[in-house]
Amino acid sequence: MAEQAIDHHTGIGNWHAFPFPLERLYHAAADWQAAVRGIERPWLCWHVNDHWTMLQTRLVQAVGWTPVVGFDPRFGAPSAALDAVVVDFNRGFDLPLMYMHFPLEFAFLWTPRLAFWHSDLLCRMDVMERLARTFEALTDGQIAAVRDLGGRRNWLNFRKHRYWELAACTTAAASEDQFRHGTGWWQRFDCHPNCPSDRERRRRAKHYYDHGTGIMYWRRHCGGDVVPLDRPSLEEGHCTSINHPDYKRLEHVSRKLLGKELTLNFDLQETAQRLDIGHLVDSPR
Repeated sequence: MAEQAIDHHTGIGNWHAFPFPLERLYHAAADWQAAVRGIERPWLCWHVNDHWTMLQTRLVQAVGWTPVVGFDPRFGAPSAALDAVVVDFNRGFDLPLMYMHFPLEFAFLWTPRLAFWHSDLLCRMDVMERLARTFEALTDGQIAAVRDLGGRRNWLNFRKHRYWELAACTTAAASEDQFRHGTGWWQRFDCHPNCPSDRERRRRAKHYYDHGTGIMYWRRHCGGDVVPLDRPSLEEGHCTSINHPDYKRLEHVSRKLLGKELTLNFDLQETAQRLDIGHLVDSPR
């Protein structure tokens, strides 16, 4: 695919829309590695809103991990002073938008272990502590993630199953094994450059297109080791449009602007108080 064909799918993390030679990605990953060198427990927070990012980084620090903050270029780098490592994963690519999946797919190139979560997720402290223990206990070659079967109507539709990155952690050996098998976190894993054959590509194309389907495929067909995370305890603090019929969306935008919609739909102080983490939120001036 020519680089002129870059669109929003590239930054989202979609192999069908990936226009760059892999060598360009490898070069960028060397810079990412330098930025996090020496960090034993990095936790990726994807910035879309200053106040939400601040709270996420404090939650991460509270359980002994180091927040590594990437950002969607539509919202820019965090303007608040954060006790965190801020990395411009878009440097050298200049994509119009970027999700955390973009650097996540290549974690094996830049960090031995990486925890990560959605930008709209907050957790109680006991949930954070349980996540931190689970993530730290992973052996190299394991990952931890949330299983998503696509609702009751898809329980028996195995091609719709995936692992969800609501909160998760990967290790370098697991990430590298996924890449070697042509699976991983990105959408359209049937278009992965390491897919071994056209026949296999057609087989994979019958599976759900979205993020994390390749991880489920890796576990079921490539011997991948996935530690399941408890979904209900995480969903309590997931500030999302899912199952919220009154959720207000911004009009006249082609792609969801999560950072603005968080402010429009959720009061951060009230949400934090509900989860008993209000002490980590700055009081209004």
